[in-house]
Amino acid sequence: MFKGKHIVLGVCGGIAAYKAALLVRELMKAGADVQVVMTRGATQFITPLTLSTLSRRPAIVEMFPPGPEENAGNGTRHIDMALWADAMLIAPATANTMAKMAHGMADNFLTTLVLALRAPLLIAPAMDADMLLHEATQRNITTLKESGCHIIDPDSGELASGLTGPGRLPETDVLLRALGAVLAGSHQDLKGKRVLVTAGPTQEPIDPVRYIGNRSSGKMGYAIAGAAAQRGAEVTLISGPVSLNAPRHTRRLNVRTAREMQQAVDGELAGHDLLVMAAAVADFSPVHPLPTKMKREAPAGDRISIECERNPDILKAAGARAPHPLLVGFALETDHGVENAKRKLAAKHLDLIVLNDPNEEGAGFGSDTNVVTIIAPDGASERLPKLPKFDVANRILDRIKPLLG
Repeated sequence: MFKGKHIVLGVCGGIAAYKAALLVRELMKAGADVQVVMTRGATQFITPLTLSTLSRRPAIVEMFPPGPEENAGNGTRHIDMALWADAMLIAPATANTMAKMAHGMADNFLTTLVLALRAPLLIAPAMDADMLLHEATQRNITTLKESGCHIIDPDSGELASGLTGPGRLPETDVLLRALGAVLAGSHQDLKGKRVLVTAGPTQEPIDPVRYIGNRSSGKMGYAIAGAAAQRGAEVTLISGPVSLNAPRHTRRLNVRTAREMQQAVDGELAGHDLLVMAAAVADFSPVHPLPTKMKREAPAGDRISIECERNPDILKAAGARAPHPLLVGFALETDHGVENAKRKLAAKHLDLIVLNDPNEEGAGFGSDTNVVTIIAPDGASERLPKLPKFDVANRILDRIKPLLG
């Protein structure tokens, strides 16, 4: 699994830094080529010499080594390493370093490398329980997850402080299994492909403060965009209003209404190899949105009527264009799911359709997991078990890849 792989191991300044020596040794024994990158804090717990000796490469601490002769040619070292790596694992990752990464700071070699990295990034937080559970740390972990980083949950147990709780760095074999699983699913099999993904809801204004919308979080579409980018595709993400960060190495276009999304898709479709329509586009929109807020007292009686019109069918319109890319749609159904999904697949001339039921456990709006059925035009279907949405995204892309050629 690791033979011939280029692995960057980031080590931050926590007591668990000593475990980095075990990680390097096991990765080297498995045939990996390992480059260690340390923060200055990490050198207080384990020496660069130890990790350099085990990895047979000088461990990198400073952005610019002391002395002009050592700096010669090192100006783009972080870029070169970002392109060299097959994966990067930061273990242990401190609260400070995660905060920097979550906000795009680049004030040392490790955080600068993270910004340039194109390979999968795994992060293993390790710290005292109160620091881990602090709302700021949890918020930063969520931000990193949403941007496509793989978070390895810390273990619970006795901590260096003498307290007991979550925050321990997992054992070496757990870290290696997580790294191996990510490497196994991070083939660069979409390199050279251009992928267009839509995600999130649309909001159809009733007045300046009210709208018709739905409960879509955008997480499934964002997972597909992130997974495609990780597999080497050039990804454009057209997003309705969501509170998510764009996945790493994707280009995001923000829209609000169905018609804005249609315009964005029409403008971007040419030259793309694949369109994945994961957005939950509102079916109807008010015909006459009000220019000012509707007052509670304005309508006569206790009922109001809002005249609506049907929104454009963006995916069907894309299929009517010639030529058009490979088309993948989503169907969210609460009854007769497979039957309705097959009807949509045929009516819109799709190459695949992905069905999910929001009432199923683990597949609801805003969930980090999903349960889907992938259906092909010939009627063949595959129902996936409940999986994290990023894993679902990769399984969908696995089905799409042979169709792309």
